[in-house]
Amino acid sequence: MSTPVKRPPAPAKVTTPSEREIRVERVFNAPRERVWRAMTDPEQLAQWWGRGNRLVVERLELERGGHWRFVEHAGGEEHGFEGQFGEITPPSRMVQTFGWDGMPAHPCRVDMTLEDLGDGRTRLVSITTFFTTEERDGMMEAGMEQGMNKSYAALDRLLEGAG
Repeated sequence: MSTPVKRPPAPAKVTTPSEREIRVERVFNAPRERVWRAMTDPEQLAQWWGRGNRLVVERLELERGGHWRFVEHAGGEEHGFEGQFGEITPPSRMVQTFGWDGMPAHPCRVDMTLEDLGDGRTRLVSITTFFTTEERDGMMEAGMEQGMNKSYAALDRLLEGAG
């Protein structure tokens, strides 16, 4: 009897369901609790969040109103990202604001859910709401989709190597 071969996850499906939103859907080959841990443990976050580049987790206060700040180091440059948590419901839901030092704009709201698919896989659905259509489009034009897919590929590698 042959062992089923796990196919690598497909890149994230990115859509714009409204004038101010970006919707992301992605399946990970790991249980929901494992994906949640990789998204909330500073040591694990530092291994994947910055597209595989060196990431410093300066702050991560996982509570309502808590602040987070990450700095990615790539190509001799620093890229800072930060926000505040509006809701933390382990291991299924996180709502936070998101700002990028490289794009002066209003912070956007990110509503992320993790769904247990019942077969050892987890579906992430994230809806990011921007203040204006221009800010949404600016984020897309800045390479958000490509950067996110690089980070998710690094997360896949982390999830494969850990139990």
